[in-house]
Amino acid sequence: MPYAKIESRAALRGHPLHPVLIHFPIAALMMLLLADIAYLFIGDPFWARAGFYLAAAGAILGAVSGIAGAIDLFTVGRIRRLVTAWAHGILAVMLLSLAAFNFMLRWGPDPAAMIMPWGIYTSALTVMLISVTGFLGGQLVYEYGVGVDVKEATTRDVKP
Repeated sequence: MPYAKIESRAALRGHPLHPVLIHFPIAALMMLLLADIAYLFIGDPFWARAGFYLAAAGAILGAVSGIAGAIDLFTVGRIRRLVTAWAHGILAVMLLSLAAFNFMLRWGPDPAAMIMPWGIYTSALTVMLISVTGFLGGQLVYEYGVGVDVKEATTRDVKP
């Protein structure tokens, strides 16, 4: 069943900002788990410092991306009516809370002090939540056409 385009209100020249911005915090938070694991196995303080900066980037850029997503959720009626959008938004808020907590754990003179056990546990839980939240975000784009042009296929569009 074809869907009509659902336009984003948080867009720049017609391009929705949330799908553009979200890749950076996702990458930072996923690499944070790898930095934590590297610190545990190697013990080099570089990985603890890298984890601090990755946690900062994930939390701050995630909040910026979340603002764009929240604008769409609260101002576009067709998005607001989707249960998937609300589930995605609620999980994203939980994810941002974990990212901010993880960043605060690492704040201070010794970013390695809290990696075990709380830092790595929070990083692993964050990666699991990213998977579920990202899946729901993908559903919004690929199944509901949020922020993309969806064109109904006609017989002349289909080539034999």
